[in-house]
Amino acid sequence: MSAPATPLMQQYREIKARHQGSILFFRMGDFYETFEDDAVLASRVLGLTLTSRNNGGASDVPLAGVPVKAVNEYVRRLVARGYRVAICEQVEDPRLAKGIVRREVIETVTPGAAFSDDLLDCTRNNFLCAVRPAPGALAVAAADVSTGELRLATVPSGDADALLARLAPREVLLPKGGETTQWRAMDGALVTEREAWEFDPAMARDDLARQYGVLSLDGLGIGAEDEAALGAAGALLRYLRELQPGGVPHLARPIVERAGGAMPLDEMTRRNLELVESLRPGVDNDRAGTLLGVLDRTQTPMGTRLLRQWILAPLTRREDIDMRLDAVAATAGDAIGRATLREALDGVRDVERLASKAAAGRATPRELRALGDSLGRLPAVHGALERVIGTRDSGLGTRVPDESRVPSPESRLTVIAAAWDDCGELCAEVTRALVERPPLQLGDESTIATGVDTELDDLRALRDGGKDAIAEIQAAERERTGIQSLKVGYNKVFGYFIEISNAHRERVPDDYQRRQTLTNGERYVTPDLKAYEEKVLGAAERIEARERELFESLRACVGREIARLQRVAGALAELDVLAALAEVAEREGYVRPTLTDGYDLEIVAGRHPVVERMMAREKFIPNDVTLTQDARLVILTGPNMAGKSTILRQVGLVVLMAQMGSFVPASRATIGLVDRLFTRVGASDNLVRGQSTFMVEMTETSAILNTATARSLVLLDEIGRGTSTYDGVSIAWSVSEHLHDHVGCKTIFATHYHELVQLAEELPAVRNFTVAVREVGDQVLFLHRLVPGGADRSYGIEVGRLAGLPAPVIARAKEVLALLEGDAATMAESLGRVPAAGKRSRRRAPPADQLALFASAPPAAAPNVVPPPPHPVVEALRATDPNHVTPMQALELLARLRAQIHADA
Repeated sequence: MSAPATPLMQQYREIKARHQGSILFFRMGDFYETFEDDAVLASRVLGLTLTSRNNGGASDVPLAGVPVKAVNEYVRRLVARGYRVAICEQVEDPRLAKGIVRREVIETVTPGAAFSDDLLDCTRNNFLCAVRPAPGALAVAAADVSTGELRLATVPSGDADALLARLAPREVLLPKGGETTQWRAMDGALVTEREAWEFDPAMARDDLARQYGVLSLDGLGIGAEDEAALGAAGALLRYLRELQPGGVPHLARPIVERAGGAMPLDEMTRRNLELVESLRPGVDNDRAGTLLGVLDRTQTPMGTRLLRQWILAPLTRREDIDMRLDAVAATAGDAIGRATLREALDGVRDVERLASKAAAGRATPRELRALGDSLGRLPAVHGALERVIGTRDSGLGTRVPDESRVPSPESRLTVIAAAWDDCGELCAEVTRALVERPPLQLGDESTIATGVDTELDDLRALRDGGKDAIAEIQAAERERTGIQSLKVGYNKVFGYFIEISNAHRERVPDDYQRRQTLTNGERYVTPDLKAYEEKVLGAAERIEARERELFESLRACVGREIARLQRVAGALAELDVLAALAEVAEREGYVRPTLTDGYDLEIVAGRHPVVERMMAREKFIPNDVTLTQDARLVILTGPNMAGKSTILRQVGLVVLMAQMGSFVPASRATIGLVDRLFTRVGASDNLVRGQSTFMVEMTETSAILNTATARSLVLLDEIGRGTSTYDGVSIAWSVSEHLHDHVGCKTIFATHYHELVQLAEELPAVRNFTVAVREVGDQVLFLHRLVPGGADRSYGIEVGRLAGLPAPVIARAKEVLALLEGDAATMAESLGRVPAAGKRSRRRAPPADQLALFASAPPAAAPNVVPPPPHPVVEALRATDPNHVTPMQALELLARLRAQIHADA
């Protein structure tokens, strides 16, 4: 029979049993210890030394620990690897404990629930999402515990991926046994399964009502159509309370996102337009070469996060967009006001996250002071805002509108100004209570300023004035005894003492108590001296306790104002983004777009905002693009390197920038609002899913054809190039017809299939455009200018020559091209005779002996000759669909066929 475990290990195992899915950091003095399986895992992942601890006669248990002062780095490394870490603290003073010190888990840190700056990226939100499937839809509740933000959304199933990709959650909660397979492999997200009953809307209604102290959720803007999202929010809230036993009082009232308010952006569109992440490998900064990198001139962390949100969620209602554009226009039109506003914002720290830390009881002294200093800049920000919106001094001590400059009442600036809050008294309380430069942690140095608390000041005077007090005691005792050689001393063994030489032994008062005999004298103590000693020696400990008490009271006071501080942070973030957009517009020469509810899209002298930033401004060639109901599909041809993809992307970026509320890189832009923006530019194998390049291409194209509406903008590049030429042209032709005839959306289709230019003769709303090229001898000059008409060549060989292909390869390529061009001409002639779907061709009928499109006639069989049976290898190849074969399966198939050929031989 094994010996019983020690009381300490019993306590550990009881706590660990309640946190089975987490690595338990068990506080023991100045270390956090891990035991048993946790210790083995921590030693492997963190590189810790694995030792063991005696377990009361039973077998030793594995042990690995980390210092308390370094715990944040170790937790960061574990969470970055996808682990949960439960922090178990000593919740009573070990000196007062009777037996084992009481310990409790105060929080569990996961990728989706973190407060530490070491675990967060200040430029983006850190969302934890709960996902609940609904009939034909997906409900999502998303919380960022570092900012207190809570969002609820219910979207059609087809838009679910776009929503989750925009939120980019670090952790996803899924109901066990639910139809959630497709969201289990989200990049970088930790998947946590919860019981299905936790997603029940009825339970969630009660939980949220208690969280926000309301009787009904109607006041939170949650209606009957949000039942599924409400259920997801209930599961999310329950999980957060498990992770944070102290609760989540800083969760703001939920923002309910309605369908149609923001434009869903699918993965391929975000990727192809390089909105927030670059496609270029090896880029040191992920934002370099992205739209976010161009537009981000924000001064605050919360401004940067909000700008990212705006880019990934363009608006679809003209009134909302115009409110932002009015604000950008007003800020761009006042250079001094804009500079003043940006300067005032420059010293503002991350108010949103600092306030949330205060409300959650996690703000350090230095963080709380940073919050106070940031609030101290609010009057300057307000003054700059008043200047920008055009108020002036009335001469009577008030501010009145300057009618010549004030923006529209609907401007976001006027809305922000109307609800402005300087938080003056809160700022004064924080800055008065804390020293100017507080320490990182309580106890390191002084935290509470002098003059705040009389008791604390007395304790400090006692601690810091010890020498003066000893001198006073010494002088008083000399006068009382008449012994002028009497002196007061101190050592670690006896503490404070009075030393008197043997010559004056007879004059020692009766209340002196002998403590030590020396060769030349004696050492004594008195009751008053011992009382003073206890007072001095306990002063430092009492100072730390009193400072902690005062600081926690101040932090709680700030935390109670969390809703107010969150409103302030939101206003600061929006002002920061609007000022940044205005700054970029002025620096880069952007113009205000005109948004309409009509169909037409007109961009005059449009530019690519990222490409022009990466090259000299005078070298970028602007282009005009117009799409109307009668000319809604552009077939864009031209050589490689001529700039077709750049033009394609710049149209998408101009539209997206306009609908997020930004000025655009053009000399004029009129944009009919689009409900969806699709881009399909380039493709690659998806080896994880076993999909070939062509399969990925077709899947993305299918999503466009099934989702786009007449109000959408579709930008396609090289559809069909992943398969044979004939198949590719056929698919590209039919896709164009479908977009023209059945969808009716605005479309630009860039292609090397010159046969598609004939669509302009078949379909009334198709127009041909090409990117101009000039040939000078053997040289090819790319003019990057968009002109009407179709290209007759791709100039691929010339591009190969520029890339450095050997001269013999170039010469041979030209010979082969001449041979193939004859066959291509025949194919083009055949293609021109094929009527568009549902239409009669205007061309003459082909001769009787003309082959069908893309078909090859089988050779005439000789009389009385029986054709040989097909070879088994050929049959096996015919039965194989390459689009549904993984690379490993293809290799195995190739090996089997090769072995069969050798066997037959």
